[in-house]
Amino acid sequence: MVKTKKLSKDTRNKIVDLHQAGKTESAIGKQLGVKKSTVGAIIRKWKTYKTTDNLHRSGAPRKISPRGVKMITRTVSKNPRTTRGDLVNDLQRAGTKVTKSTISNTLRRQGLKSCSARRVPLLKPVHVRTRLKFAREHLDDPEEDWENVIWSDETKVELFGKNSTRRVWRRENAELHPNNTIPTVKHGGGNIMLWGCFSAKGPGRLIRVKGRMNGAVYREILSENLLPSARALKMKRGWVFQQDNDPKHTAQATKEWLHKKHIKVLEWPSQSPDLNPIENLCRELKVRVAQRQPQNITALEEICMEESAKIPAIVCENLVKTYRKRLTSVIANKGYITKY
Repeated sequence: MVKTKKLSKDTRNKIVDLHQAGKTESAIGKQLGVKKSTVGAIIRKWKTYKTTDNLHRSGAPRKISPRGVKMITRTVSKNPRTTRGDLVNDLQRAGTKVTKSTISNTLRRQGLKSCSARRVPLLKPVHVRTRLKFAREHLDDPEEDWENVIWSDETKVELFGKNSTRRVWRRENAELHPNNTIPTVKHGGGNIMLWGCFSAKGPGRLIRVKGRMNGAVYREILSENLLPSARALKMKRGWVFQQDNDPKHTAQATKEWLHKKHIKVLEWPSQSPDLNPIENLCRELKVRVAQRQPQNITALEEICMEESAKIPAIVCENLVKTYRKRLTSVIANKGYITKY
């Protein structure tokens, strides 16, 4: 059926005026170029509702009853990984036949939408407790303390990569709830591994790690790059070194080397990449590298070094300046992963 064009408010008012002047529906239709049936409908509406405005239309009744809506909303709230097919089957068993589109529209009206589940580190209860402890202990540290930290990490940069996704039903701003994320373990696939560091004053050294990285290789990297980075960044006396709890970082030989060099190490909660601002810097680097589309490993390494050197110091400064917000977010999320 072809949808007819709605009459303007002015035309509808003219129909009523001509009717009150005593003209017939046929005469009004001929004068205004409107069908007689339309003229009659406008007049009847005016007589009934004393208005020519378009009235609200209730539309077709919902296919899913209020009880059914509560049922599927409760289901996806308990298990966000429930599929639309599962919900269609649940309703069919309850005597209601609907399509997957109807499920989507219904849940959307309840504030739920299908989204890709975030991949986050797998947190055990002990990790959650240590993250909360770290956040609470350092929440009131002055900003100057964080400016005197050299942050470090290793990261893998892929020449080509593909990330699998999984969809979940969630409400707005609930993407980091444990039920809506996909736990991952550190160190996935990649083409080259980099070690780097930075402080609020700017990027430190960035080097490619060739071959398998063990404790001896890590200590060699620190020996050749950490202290030179501290000097280049003009760190204040008593600066603090941050590293995660990878076994090669916490090995006794590494601890002894750091102690011998009088380097103070920040006590770090495991599984906490969101507390390390260098993760954000790595993402910034990877975006810059991807935009240049390296075609081979050699080009990938060269571009990584070039783009790292181009990152403005203000980017590093801003990452450290907002550190208290990270701690606040950890506490607000009860120790679980945050948006950072």
